[in-house]
Parts: sequence; C-alpha cells; structure tokens
Amino acid sequence: MNKSTIDIQSYLRDREIIHSDPEIMSGVPVFVGTRVPLQTFFDYLEGEAGLSEFLEDFPHLKSQALLTLEVIAKMMLDQERTTRIHSI
Repeated sequence: MNKSTIDIQSYLRDREIIHSDPEIMSGVPVFVGTRVPLQTFFDYLEGEAGLSEFLEDFPHLKSQALLTLEVIAKMMLDQERTTRIHSI
C-alpha cells in the first residue's frame, strides 16, 4: 500500500464514506453501512467494464462511488500541481 492509497483512505474515512471495524470484514476498509470493501471498487475500476459495472452491481453505492472518484481526482490534480510547481 503506497502513500497515495493511505491518503485516499484517510480522506474517505474523514468524510465518513468508508470505515474500518475489526468486527466487519476483519477490519478491511468498507463503504459505510455495507460489507463492500473499498478494494472491490478499485478492482472494478481496473477491470474491463469499470465504473458502470460497479454501479450496476452495487446501485446503492452510487453516491459513495462518485464521491470516491471525486476525492481521487482532486488528489491527483493536487499532486500534479505540486509536481509542476517543484519542477519549475
């Protein structure tokens, strides 16, 4: 697990999109109110069908999935900006 993944998970926890509980899925980060691991979301995104298939299989997680994508996009943009500033 790299620093970006940890930052994303921390941000998602702070926004109460995901949580970890030793009693639920042995503490694996899951979407709040579910047993769907965050990693499952990333696995779908890496797969052929991507987001559309995830939303089809887990329609109740639409807003959480979109918020997760928003967080990732913002973090990537911030990282790109920081990289650009430091390379000047």
